[in-house]
Amino acid sequence: MGQVDAAKKFATDWNAGGNEDSDKQTFWLDLLRKIFGIDDSGKFIKFEKSVSFNKHTHKIDGYISHTKVLIEHKSFPNDLSAKYLQSDGTFLTPLEQALRYAEHLPYNEFPRWIVTCNFKEFQIYYFGDILSYFNPPAPIIIKLEDLPDEFPRLNFLVDPDDTTILEDVNISKSALDIIKNVRDDLQDIYIKNHVNDWQNFLYKICVRLVFCFYADDSRLFDDDKYFAAYLQNFKGNEQIEALQNIFDVLNTPYDMRGNFDDDLKKFPYVNGGLFDEKITLPNLKGYHTTPIDNAFLKNINFHWENINPTIFGAMFESALSPDERRKGGMHYTSIENIHKVIDPLFLEDLHKQFRSAKLSHKKNRLQKLKDFQNKLADLTFFDPACGSGNFLTETYLSIRKLENETIREMKKISNLFDENPVKVSINNFYGIEIHGYAVAVAKVAMWIAENQMLHKTEKIINRDLIKLPLKNYPNIICANALQTDWADFVPRDKLNFIIGNPPFVGTKYQTPAQKADILNLCKNLKPLDYVTAWYYKASEFVQGTKIECAFVSTNSITQGEQVAPLWKVLKVNINFAHRTFKWVSESDDMAAVHCVIIGCAVKSRRKKFIYDGENKIPASNINGYLQDAPNVYIEKRKFPLCNVPQMIYGSKPVDGGNLILSEVEKNYFIEKYPDAEKFIRRYMGADDLINNIFRYCFWFVDVELDEIKKFPEIYERVEAVKKYRLSSKKIPTQKAAAIPQLFTEIRQPNSNYLILPVVSSENRKYLPMDYVSKDVIANANAQMIPDANLFHFGILNSSVHNSW
Repeated sequence: MGQVDAAKKFATDWNAGGNEDSDKQTFWLDLLRKIFGIDDSGKFIKFEKSVSFNKHTHKIDGYISHTKVLIEHKSFPNDLSAKYLQSDGTFLTPLEQALRYAEHLPYNEFPRWIVTCNFKEFQIYYFGDILSYFNPPAPIIIKLEDLPDEFPRLNFLVDPDDTTILEDVNISKSALDIIKNVRDDLQDIYIKNHVNDWQNFLYKICVRLVFCFYADDSRLFDDDKYFAAYLQNFKGNEQIEALQNIFDVLNTPYDMRGNFDDDLKKFPYVNGGLFDEKITLPNLKGYHTTPIDNAFLKNINFHWENINPTIFGAMFESALSPDERRKGGMHYTSIENIHKVIDPLFLEDLHKQFRSAKLSHKKNRLQKLKDFQNKLADLTFFDPACGSGNFLTETYLSIRKLENETIREMKKISNLFDENPVKVSINNFYGIEIHGYAVAVAKVAMWIAENQMLHKTEKIINRDLIKLPLKNYPNIICANALQTDWADFVPRDKLNFIIGNPPFVGTKYQTPAQKADILNLCKNLKPLDYVTAWYYKASEFVQGTKIECAFVSTNSITQGEQVAPLWKVLKVNINFAHRTFKWVSESDDMAAVHCVIIGCAVKSRRKKFIYDGENKIPASNINGYLQDAPNVYIEKRKFPLCNVPQMIYGSKPVDGGNLILSEVEKNYFIEKYPDAEKFIRRYMGADDLINNIFRYCFWFVDVELDEIKKFPEIYERVEAVKKYRLSSKKIPTQKAAAIPQLFTEIRQPNSNYLILPVVSSENRKYLPMDYVSKDVIANANAQMIPDANLFHFGILNSSVHNSW
C-alpha cells in the first residue's frame, strides 16, 4: 500500500477520535509504521518519558529523540487551545504544558518541534532556537481529514533535515526575492529612460511575470518551462519584444492568431483581463543579459506551483509599494489571524455541516453531500478593503478544501460526475481596493489559488480538468470603498459575509481626504480611527439582511472615548469578538499592533463567544467594550459625577522643545549659569512616568524677560520659542509668542496630586494598577494630559517629587 492510500486508511480508521490514556500510543505507532514505514516504531518513539520538577515526576506523552519532537496528546474532542488543570493546581494549555516539560529536559534534548494533538488535529510548533521558547510561534495546523494530501508535511517526525512543513513561507519568500530583483533592475532602466508612469507599467509587468512563471512551472503552458525556453532564445531588446508578443498571444483567442508565428501559437489563450492592456516595456538596448535572464537563472530549481497565494500576495504587494500601504494604515494578515476572523464567522459551522452530511444515513448521504456542495457554491464573500486579497484568497482556499472533501465523499458513493464537478467559483468573491497594483496582485493570487485547488480535485477524481482559458473572474475593483455604493457592486441579496482588515489610521494621522471620507459618512465618527468608517458603512449596508460581518481593528475602538460615539450609532449586534492580541503578519514589515476582531450582524446569534487569549468564553451579550455585559456606555463628561477632586488637563509648553531639557542639558546649564538652577524643575510626561525617564524644563513663572537675558544661551532658547509660536497656523499659539518664557497653558497644582498617564492608541502603553496604588500619592487635585501625543503633565514640585 502506497503512502497516500495508507494516509487515507489511517484517517478513516481514526475518524471517530480516541481516548488519551488508552489510544494515543496505538495512534502514534500506526502513524509512524503505516504511513512513514518505521518498522520498529515502538523503539523510535518513547512514551511516558519522565521529567522532574517541583519535587514531582511528570510524564511526557511522546518524545522522538531522533528528530527532537515532543508530543502532548489529548482526548477527542478536547480543545487544543483550552487550559486544563495540572497536578500542581495550575491551568495550562497543551502547548504550555509541553513547554514546561521542555524547560526541564537536558539541553541536548530540547525539542525542535512540539506537536499537540487530539486525534482529529495536529498543531505543530517549530522552535528554531532556544530564544523562540520565550515567544512561541503560531501553530501550523493539519486536520486528520486532510492527511491524505498533507502527510508529506509531517515528514519532520522521522527526518531531522526535513522542514517541508515550513516551506509555505520560505517558498513564498524565495518567489518574492526573484520578483524583487526583477523589479529593482527594471525600475532602474525605466528611470534612466525617463519613462512617464513607469510605476504603473512596472507593477503590471511584475504581476504578469508571476502568472507566467507559475503557469510555466505548473504546466499550464503545456510543455514544461515553455515560457522560459521561448524567451531565452532572445537577447536584449529582442527579448522585450518577444515578451510583448507573449503578452499579446496570451490575450488572443485561438481563432484570431493568424499574425503570430507557430512557436507563439503554442501558448494557450488565457483571457481574464490580465494581458488585455498594452503597456510600455523597458528599453533594453545594449543589455546582453537582462533582468529577466537573471530571474530565469534563479528559477531553474524553483517550484512556483508550491507558493502559498495567500502569503505570497501580501508579500508581493508589500514589495511593490510598502510606503503607500504604511501611509494608508494597512497591516498585513497572517493565515492564522485570517482564521481568527473566518473560523467563528462561518468556517466552523460549515465543517459541522459537512460532518453531518458525511455521517448521514447511507440512503440519503449522496443527496445531503450534493446539497452541502450547492450551499458552498452559493456563498458570497466581500472584502471592502481587500489589499492583495489575502482574506479572499484564504477564504476561497478554505471553501474549496471543504468542497474537495465533499467530492471525495461523493466519489465513495458514486463515480458519476459532471465534466467539471467543481461548483465553487471565484466569481463569488468580491473586493474593493484603492490601489491598482494591489488589485492586480489580488486577482493573480485568486487565479493561482483556483488552479492549485483544481489540481487537488484532479487527484480525487483521477481526471484532468480544463484550466484555460480562464472562465472565472474575481470581482475585485480599484476604488475608494468609502466613496463607493456597495450595492452597485455587490449583489446584496446574494451576499453572505463581509470580512477584512480595513486600514487603521488614528485621528491625528489621517489625511484631509481620509477625514472627509469619515465626515461624509457620519459626523459622529469625526474624532475616531479611520477603521470605524468601515464598521459604520457595513452596519448601514446590512440592514434588513442576514449578512454577517467580521473586521480586524485596532483595540482603540473598544476602549475609552471611542466606544460610545461608535457603538451607539452602529445598528448591529456583536456575535463574537477576540479581545486584544498582538497582530502578526507574513509581510516584511511585520506590523506590530494590538488588535481586536469583532463579528457582528443585525441578527443576534443565540450563542455568542468572547475569545480572550487561549480562552473561549460564552457570553449572553457582548458590548462595545467587549465585555459580557449590557450595552452601557461611559460618556465623556466635563465634571465628575460626585464630590471628588476634578480631573484637569496638565500644563502644555507648545515650545518646539526649547523649554524642555535632558539630564545632560540640565547639568550643562547649571554648571554654566549656577544662578539659573532655581528656574529648572523636573518635567514629567506619560513616557517619563511609565519608564522612569528624567527630563527637566525651564519654569519662568513670575520671572521677567530682563532677568532671563542675564543667561544668554537660555535667552536664545526663549527667543526660539517665540519664533516657533509665531510660525504656527493657530491664532492662540501666535498670541502666546508674547510670553515665550512661559508654557502656553499652566495648570500646576500647589499640593500633592495624582497623575493619570493617558496614551494614544498609536503609542499604547500600559501602567499597572498596583504601580498606581503603591507609589502615587493622591491628594486634592488630579491631572490628565490634554493631547495624548504630547505626554505633558505639568511640572512636579519638590514636595511631590520626593514622594515618587
